[in-house]
Amino acid sequence: MKAVVRTRGPAGLLLALALALLTVLAPGASAATNVSTIAEALRKNPVYIDPAASGQLSPVDVRALDKQIRDADKPLFIAVLPAGYPTRNLFTDLRTATGITGLYAVRLGNGFDARADSAVLPRTAVRNLVTSVQGEPARTQLTDFTNRALANMGGRAPASWGSSRSGQGVSGTALITVGAVVVVAGAGAYALVRRGRRRHDEEQRAALERLRVVVDEDITAFGEELDRLDFHPAEVGADDAMRADYERALDAYEQAKQSMAEARRPEDVRAVTQALEDGRFSLAQLAARREGRPLPERRPPCFFDPRHGPSVADAIWTPPGGSFREVPVCAADRTRLADGRDPVVREVDTDYGRRPYWDAGPAYGPWAGGYFGGGILPGLLVGTLLGSAMATPSYAADYGTGYGDFGGGYEGGDVSGADFDPGDFGGGFGDGGGGDFGGGGGDFGGG
Repeated sequence: MKAVVRTRGPAGLLLALALALLTVLAPGASAATNVSTIAEALRKNPVYIDPAASGQLSPVDVRALDKQIRDADKPLFIAVLPAGYPTRNLFTDLRTATGITGLYAVRLGNGFDARADSAVLPRTAVRNLVTSVQGEPARTQLTDFTNRALANMGGRAPASWGSSRSGQGVSGTALITVGAVVVVAGAGAYALVRRGRRRHDEEQRAALERLRVVVDEDITAFGEELDRLDFHPAEVGADDAMRADYERALDAYEQAKQSMAEARRPEDVRAVTQALEDGRFSLAQLAARREGRPLPERRPPCFFDPRHGPSVADAIWTPPGGSFREVPVCAADRTRLADGRDPVVREVDTDYGRRPYWDAGPAYGPWAGGYFGGGILPGLLVGTLLGSAMATPSYAADYGTGYGDFGGGYEGGDVSGADFDPGDFGGGFGDGGGGDFGGGGGDFGGG
């Protein structure tokens, strides 16, 4: 039986107040940090640690994440919140209160999820990045997510963060000393630079020649598709739209051949495979018009082999030793996966024999980038050999791009206030969606 305490007078009043205070301060009943407070902190710094979750990361880890994000100049926001924090509409409210276009990641207790404006990172990429770090300890999880996200996303850091560098002046004596050292070491440094440049040029030529084999196969395959098409602009039933589709496909074929002939560096191959992707979509449109079907949605090509043509859906796939992710698939591979069979994968030659292109090394990054432009690569390649290589600074220096730059056009860090696409941030925290912020809300855990 529950005991009832009965008191009268001033002592009773004090006891009642004390009991009320204990109720308010009891674990799980404390008032959560206001979303506006979190947003205000994120407008000043990329990482926010709630006082009630301070045990998740050490101050050293927080400073390291903060510096890494600032140095990368990307609009990545990380919030670490205590278990039990209210999750209904969490991402939508946080994005609205912050008012800055970007990628938002939240670790809440032992849970983790993220959302992004599509101008920074597409929904599929966010979902697959989130999946790749599920179940990891706080420090490992946030470090891995940050490393992969910064290599994948577009945009720039908001101006409200300021500079990560101190801005202290340099004395004249120090400048003179540095100048003297530069003069003394100049001759040796010049020789080292020349040798390094020659070695780098040789490596790029070798990478281009390896790519040339694969790209020539792709061009030949597309040419054979055109030969099998059996379409004549003057045939009965042909209209202007069909002729325009056919003309675009022919132009793409010629553009691909010309771009490959003019390629001098591995990154030049992107223009070739992008032209082939454009051409295959034109053929898909032509086929739909001739058969009286609705025009196809513009989708990336089949992940397993872009020669399969435009994808028709996204399907769950788990690479050997990796985590599951959604990938765009053609109709045939979708059926194979649904039946529990292996998809038909594009393999290429490597020093260790034939391998899937995503496990063949960094040279195939430009080839994949032309096919899968617009930022879809990060989610597709997380955890693969190619994805790991492309995430390194040395790869970006070589090929002048990271994941998110394939296809171009990304923005981020802009102050938009509450003016953002609500479809970008939908779903509840922890629902596995890893999608964009927006309507729908939902509680942590999907309901």
